[in-house]
Amino acid sequence: MDRLDAMRLFARIVELGSFTAAADDLNLPRATVTHTIKRLEARLGAQLLQRTTRRVRATREGEAYYSHCVRLLADLDAVEADFRQEAVQPRGRLRVDLPTPMARLWLIPTLPAFFARYPLLELDIGTGDHFVDLVREGVDCVLRVGTLPDSGLVGRRVGTLDQVTMASAAYVRQHGVPRVLADLQNGHYAVNWASPTTHRVEPLEFMQGRKRREVMLPGRVTVSGVDAYRACCEAGLGIAQFPRYRVADAFANGQLKEILPSMPPPSLPLTVLYPPHRQMPARLRVFVDWLVEVMPKQL
Repeated sequence: MDRLDAMRLFARIVELGSFTAAADDLNLPRATVTHTIKRLEARLGAQLLQRTTRRVRATREGEAYYSHCVRLLADLDAVEADFRQEAVQPRGRLRVDLPTPMARLWLIPTLPAFFARYPLLELDIGTGDHFVDLVREGVDCVLRVGTLPDSGLVGRRVGTLDQVTMASAAYVRQHGVPRVLADLQNGHYAVNWASPTTHRVEPLEFMQGRKRREVMLPGRVTVSGVDAYRACCEAGLGIAQFPRYRVADAFANGQLKEILPSMPPPSLPLTVLYPPHRQMPARLRVFVDWLVEVMPKQL
């Protein structure tokens, strides 16, 4: 019997005034009760109970120990009750980090329905595409786009994002519209994207059937931020590739033109990442489930 069980047993003996009554109440053999109390007294180095022919009473040391037991066991019961209640109705604050446009366009508009379902939850939302150390920064989960390095985190696929190759209307007027990949080598430029983590310039990617083709073009400018990447493309500085949702407005108003639509860039996975847990907190579980539920409807 562990210490908490021994404390609970001792408290019941004091409250019922009987080894036998406590044994019956906790469904324990009488021998187990006697042996447990002897070991408890030996470990504490004090006599806790006085036994008479009619009743068991606590000694002065036993009364002091009983007071501690009652307080500790009540605190433990309250903690366990909170966790049981959270499993039924999750509660508490959750820290999440999301790509800025995805949060603004897709997730935040769904939050009234989320809070209606989980009224005891609170969200602390950070936005951006920068690296987040979840454990060190105390972030519960992040939503990220693209192929991710092995980080030791748990990843759950939320969906995939279609990509497009774009250039501004001014760029197309100056440089023409490429019809095949080979045309890109004839006087075309890219807005070069440098990975924020590796700082390596990434090539443009195209799918020809099931084959992935990479094309590295000269570029007048290199960026590592998504807003600057789009701004450079809109300014006519080169060809760039985006998840379709990020440039849908500029495409609709004619500011950006789609290039080589028959050979789109490969789709990007959309993944929610969170630290491994032996027992996943209910507040995190329901939020991840919510992402899996609502995000595919937006894609």
